Amino acid sequence: MPTVARLNMSTFSDPMPVRVAIVGLGYWGPNLARNLARVPGCELAWACDLDAANRARFAGQFPTARFTDDLDEVLADDTCDAVVVATASSTHHRLARRALDAGKHVLVEKPLALTVADAADLVATARSANRRLMVGHLLRFHPGFQAVQRMAADGELGRVLYLYANRQNFGKVRADENALWSLAPHDLSMALALAGERPVAVSARGECYLQPGIEDVVFAYLQFPSGMIAHLHLSWLDPHKRRMLTVVGTERMVVFDDTDPDRKVTVYDRASLPARFETWGEFQALRSGDVRIPRIAGDEPLQLEVRAFIEAIRTGVDPIASGAEGLAVVEVLDGLTRSLAAGGATVQL
Repeated sequence: MPTVARLNMSTFSDPMPVRVAIVGLGYWGPNLARNLARVPGCELAWACDLDAANRARFAGQFPTARFTDDLDEVLADDTCDAVVVATASSTHHRLARRALDAGKHVLVEKPLALTVADAADLVATARSANRRLMVGHLLRFHPGFQAVQRMAADGELGRVLYLYANRQNFGKVRADENALWSLAPHDLSMALALAGERPVAVSARGECYLQPGIEDVVFAYLQFPSGMIAHLHLSWLDPHKRRMLTVVGTERMVVFDDTDPDRKVTVYDRASLPARFETWGEFQALRSGDVRIPRIAGDEPLQLEVRAFIEAIRTGVDPIASGAEGLAVVEVLDGLTRSLAAGGATVQL
């Protein structure tokens, strides 16, 4: 297990790098490996994958890393500080728990786990071992979403009334999880961050058009204690590619569109004014002002996510997208799954 002194070397002018292992070189793992290899103060020390072809494909790209198909070899290395888990969702709990038990800090791709019990187990294990646990809620680090979150926190939007998210595409169709578990973690992490509270009731309906028992399209609804509501449209069977979040407040409205290269965030100075009662009846006025497109930094969200993980290891402070946030998202996913199974019935959380 790495010593505390080693991880606190950031106080020196030339700190020793945080040495990290990537586990999984399939769909998303290479992107994480690329960013780990580029973060100052981080060394990609290990790359672990069961597929020999994957190991051979990336060996030349990451010359500092030792390649292996044996996770035990990685976990036995006392100079390896952290493990990034980028494998199938069904393996997240098992692999992350093994890494935590070996004394490693862990970043695990979303979702944190597939059950509330497993997610809670990881959070408790990390807390007991004083290790940092983080989940790959990538859009929490997107400069566009962070701009929206600052507007909400600063009161620029007024009171947030409701939000809705569109996450649709034609593919990628998965056989091991439905559209809810594959797509919703991103939008749920943003919704919970904007609300600053957890929903009290959820419901969801979906249909299985391509594969029996696996919903291709899901419509989800969340109710929060403050009165705010959230609606999610999730689908991999849709003619549009959309990655959009719309937030409606009492003072302004804002849209975060991750697919638009030039217009990531659009702010609408629009609101409903208080109703007036005239002699001829009630009149509801709407204010429609300027439309503003603020400049959004072009930093790669995944680079910011990886930097936050390394910084959390160095400082000992949990980052955003911590294990606790990952657990909260899994709790909502579990409630929505129960609602799906009950034909859309409301589930109290």
